[in-house]
Amino acid sequence: MSVCEENVSGNRMTALEFFARELRRARETAGMSQAQLATAIVGYSASFVAMVETARRVPKPDFAQRCDQLFSTDGILARLAEDLVCRDMPPEWVGQWLSIEGNATSLLSYQPLVVPGLLQTESYAREVIATSGREFAVEEQVEARLERQGILSRLNPPMLVAVMDEGVLRRPVGGAKVMEEQITRLLEMAEHPRILIQIVPFAAGAYAGLAGPFVIATTDDRDVVYVDSAFSGDTTKRSEDVATMRRLWEAVRAEALPKRKSIDLMAKVAETWT
Repeated sequence: MSVCEENVSGNRMTALEFFARELRRARETAGMSQAQLATAIVGYSASFVAMVETARRVPKPDFAQRCDQLFSTDGILARLAEDLVCRDMPPEWVGQWLSIEGNATSLLSYQPLVVPGLLQTESYAREVIATSGREFAVEEQVEARLERQGILSRLNPPMLVAVMDEGVLRRPVGGAKVMEEQITRLLEMAEHPRILIQIVPFAAGAYAGLAGPFVIATTDDRDVVYVDSAFSGDTTKRSEDVATMRRLWEAVRAEALPKRKSIDLMAKVAETWT
């Protein structure tokens, strides 16, 4: 049985339970309450600490790192957060990808089905998550997704190039009001100097990107590819895999409209949702 499997025998803890126990031990050894811990590390609420300590919320890498610094635990909590978190948790909660995305200087994102998570409105995100077919705590994951979007508003945000299929704009996710709000958000974000949104029109017909969504994150020293699926989100740094996805990215962008034509198309489709 893996560390991520359910404890059916009662003799083993899940990865989340193990992390929760170690965090609780460190906090109690330091003589701190959950509220005091939240205040000390800044940026997290006492309720977030409580959920982590009861294995109801997966710890974020930043949270684990701050706790390590506070408790002088030599990085053990950060390593646990990255290595023991279940692979089938929501992407927002997967420590490895969160860390990569948070440190990226550029993000090349392709989505043939839905708006990328970093650009979703709250209502759109809620509908996508609620109808995903996965047993997630919807409101918690919506909150996590919105928090994750903070990387786009920080002082030195990554360059985000988001390519989407035209079908993303026309699929009625949550109804007309949700779609109008979502496309309006895309139009606003498209004017950001470090965000480029391009649309692959229906006229492109069949093209390589229809195989599925992916993201290529560039950090200071390497490229990492993230590929989502119905079961889990997988990352790879293998040079062969990265090279393959780079070629796929170039093929997809070759089918996309340039910036201004993409904005014109988004504005035109937005009118159909009013």
